[in-house]
Amino acid sequence: MIAAKLRRPLVRPGTVRRPALIERLAEDARPVVSVMAPPGYGKTTLLSQWAESSGLAFAWVSIDEADNDPRVLLTYIAEALDGIEPIGDRVFAALAAPGSSVPGSVVPRLASAFLSVSSSVVLVLDDVHALHYSECRAALSVLAEHVPDGSRLVLAGQTEPPLRVARLRAEDRILEIGPGDLSLTRAEAASLLRRAGVTLTGDEVAVLHQRTEGWPAGLYLAALYLREGGSLGGGAVSFAGDDRLVSEYMESELLTRITEQERVFLTRTSVLERLSGPLCEAVLGQPGAAAVLAPLARSNLLLVPLDRQGKWYRYHQLFRDMLLAELHRRDQDLIPVLRRRAAAWCLRNDRAEEALEYFMAAGDIDAVARLVAMLAVPAYQQGRVATIQRWFGWLDTRGGMGAHPMTAVLAALASALTSRPADAERWADAVDRWQHGDVTRAADPSAEAWAAALRALLCRDGADRMRADADEAAREFAAQDITAPLPALLQGLARVLSGDLDGGDAAFQAAAGTAEHAGGPEVIPAALAERSLIAMARGDWDRAQALAGRARAALRQAGMEDSYIAALVCATDARLAIHHRDFPAARRELVSAQRLRPLLTYALPHLAVQTRIELIRVCIALADLTGARTLMQETSMLLRRRPSLGTLASEAEALRTRLASEHRAAGPASWALTGAELRLLPMLSTHLSLPEIAREMFVSRNTIRSQAFSIYRKLGASSRNQAVTRARDLGLLEGPAPSFVPEVRERTAG
Repeated sequence: MIAAKLRRPLVRPGTVRRPALIERLAEDARPVVSVMAPPGYGKTTLLSQWAESSGLAFAWVSIDEADNDPRVLLTYIAEALDGIEPIGDRVFAALAAPGSSVPGSVVPRLASAFLSVSSSVVLVLDDVHALHYSECRAALSVLAEHVPDGSRLVLAGQTEPPLRVARLRAEDRILEIGPGDLSLTRAEAASLLRRAGVTLTGDEVAVLHQRTEGWPAGLYLAALYLREGGSLGGGAVSFAGDDRLVSEYMESELLTRITEQERVFLTRTSVLERLSGPLCEAVLGQPGAAAVLAPLARSNLLLVPLDRQGKWYRYHQLFRDMLLAELHRRDQDLIPVLRRRAAAWCLRNDRAEEALEYFMAAGDIDAVARLVAMLAVPAYQQGRVATIQRWFGWLDTRGGMGAHPMTAVLAALASALTSRPADAERWADAVDRWQHGDVTRAADPSAEAWAAALRALLCRDGADRMRADADEAAREFAAQDITAPLPALLQGLARVLSGDLDGGDAAFQAAAGTAEHAGGPEVIPAALAERSLIAMARGDWDRAQALAGRARAALRQAGMEDSYIAALVCATDARLAIHHRDFPAARRELVSAQRLRPLLTYALPHLAVQTRIELIRVCIALADLTGARTLMQETSMLLRRRPSLGTLASEAEALRTRLASEHRAAGPASWALTGAELRLLPMLSTHLSLPEIAREMFVSRNTIRSQAFSIYRKLGASSRNQAVTRARDLGLLEGPAPSFVPEVRERTAG
């Protein structure tokens, strides 16, 4: 994390005080505040002045493009709130679990934590216009519904906030501050000009104020121009609220008033997201460039400090856009060179992800592929799935995967483990083409090793082939001196599928041992749960109980209680509860597993089928035959895609026969939803409409509508709100009760 993003920007000398606006912010009790205006209207400065003069606690997050990953964004928000008052480990556990549902687990937990904060807090999210990922925007809408009494949620940016503004207005829950409020009065304009070192008569101030329409940035740029010797006649420009950031005058005439050395420094360092002295020296290739930063920051409010030590800065976005436009005109071919220099400096200074972004901006495919291969696994382990998808997508659209097979392997593995089976298949096909379709390809032993593990994981050619692939992966990992627990785990699964319980138990034990030393937190609970199921098959229930307890503890310690592995652990615990005739406990575990089972797709066919088989047994024991038959339908669909799953196929057939002969009445928990419905259910708790959800989930509107109506029917609900409330009562959804009413009410047919 970038600590500077969580620090409130300092109020710098030379800024104009806005007492009337600050008083309005302080006295208005509405829970949501929107401060929206084009660049250069002083939004951040106003909020910093409010924080400085207020007795309230301020939690601050400065948002940028990298936050278009819901886990990244919500982690920053959680850290900001936690800095005011501890919000509990469950929020961070859900954030860290790669497979956990953002709308189903992360957002409800964070909303509950926000609602539970005991002290009054102002949560400021600055530059929210940078958020274009719909899941991020939907999360903010939910947070806006759970602002505790006495606290405020403030969103600042350039465009309308990502909230249901019309409804908030109707309920009088939002205070809106716009360009008209932020425009400077004539007196404030005079104060700004004096503070910038420009002395003008009252009439001259009036002329500038009229021309700029009170736009603070226009006035300040005019002051810089006049300070450098420009004339009053050309020293101002209006910003009328259209899409222009600055006029042609600002982009050219202002820069003609400074020295060539200053011009070169400003334009060439505008390629940088953040500036420091050493970084500027590396990019410019000029020792001593660092000495320019501090004086520039003191004399120019358009260079914004990011820390208290004067080491890191950024340009005001308006100024940076102007400088970049000038650089494009003068030295366009130099831009990728400068970005590569910035990337090289970042690599030398342990800033690999920043280097990756600069290489992407420079269009350097090979460098990006090398860094993605290095960074994808740590990013996945941090739950930053949207981030790695963006990396893979960037390479894919530029044809960068074919020449870098390791990235394709990682993309397939990540897709399989995050419930994206179609993507996993697509990337696996690309790996196969690399291995078997290109006789001239260069050797890549590491990629070969991971490709064998990928084939075993996907199990596309049956249990026997999976066993051979898992054994090959284990040999190649050893030959390449790669220490990882995945091959042993896959060997265990393959042996269980072939009926070799002893071999499977030994492999699972080895996998857990390797994971304790080499990492791979999901492997330990998976291996222990598998060993527990093997003990059950042998009739050793005491051993099964002990192993299951260790699996649950490992799952909790790893913070993966919302992961795909958790579904298997819940199914294991449910089986044990049935054995001990603790039916309430079995139902609780069944509900937890139901919520998680959509994470187990045909990209993990062994775990997906195995978990459902165990849940079918639990449902039968609880007389929930509707639930059992729903699970059997899903199992049959999985087996049609992966028909050769060894013993699991025969176990499924035996259960299918048993269900066909069952004629008991269904028990009270016969509400079981399908996997597709369970995937949709968390999205119903957001503020997205059904068409928006359809776009987010890449399915048709009719499909989403049909699934929503089916959910309503099974949960005994007549509206979306009722369905969400009922799902929370059943434990299928987390978080506080919703207070929203979607703009379009989706009701059951008829």
